[in-house]
Amino acid sequence: MKIHDLLEITIARLEPLSDTPQLDAQVLISHIIQKRRAWVVAHPEYHVGEEKQAQLNHALIKLEAGDPLPYVLGKWEFFGLEFDITKDVLIPRPETELLVEKAIAWLQASPERRTIADVGTGSGVIATSIAMQVPDAYILATDISLDALRIAQHNARKFHVHHLIDFLQCDLLPQHINNLSTDRHFDLICANLPYIPTKTLHKLPIFGREPTLALDGGTDGLDIYRRLFKLAPNWLAAQGMMLLETEATLGVQVLSLAYDSFSDVTIHLHQDLAGHDRLVEIQFHEQQA
Repeated sequence: MKIHDLLEITIARLEPLSDTPQLDAQVLISHIIQKRRAWVVAHPEYHVGEEKQAQLNHALIKLEAGDPLPYVLGKWEFFGLEFDITKDVLIPRPETELLVEKAIAWLQASPERRTIADVGTGSGVIATSIAMQVPDAYILATDISLDALRIAQHNARKFHVHHLIDFLQCDLLPQHINNLSTDRHFDLICANLPYIPTKTLHKLPIFGREPTLALDGGTDGLDIYRRLFKLAPNWLAAQGMMLLETEATLGVQVLSLAYDSFSDVTIHLHQDLAGHDRLVEIQFHEQQA
């Protein structure tokens, strides 16, 4: 069957499932036949064999059963890199690139600051993206999920930055600095925490399709922030910074919680490209503990 015909069939099956069926069809077929999407578009007369057609049909069955496209592909692009993912980790979102951009800009402007913690690393997109741009960094990537850490380690090796990143299974940050082989504090703490209120999450299409552990922020969406804010002062260097992604409706609440939790800080609330509150930046003027 020709690519042109496969595209028509695939688009028709994706239309009830996707807001972008044509794009998704191109991405899916390019993945199956291992060609770039631009090549697929440019070669409508290319003949696809029966084995590849069967693989495409199998992928479409998964999508029709409710599996998100990134999990079916086993990979997703973030910050210009193609990360491998599984159902053990959250699908990388373009909104999180704002956090990475701010982190890299701050580190590049402060060459003496090179210790970073990526709390709740998931697939490792934040840690790996930073390491790719700041090759003299030391990064601790933590996650409570061992399966997630395995994916994060895999991605760090894929992009050859694994020597810059230590991976540790723990709940947010270790309780004591003795849990690590290093006694240094972190100049920068980054975190894309679970921030969706439990009741809200249960009403969303992603509930049950992506790991609840990476999404559920408790009753008001702030439970994990509260716990991190108690641990962070033990780990932050003097004049360090925290960058925290937030749910669009919780930006002001996270900002208020930060002011209540810390003294002598400057806090900024940044919006993403859609104009939604997305990133809380906390600049510390003195070491908190």
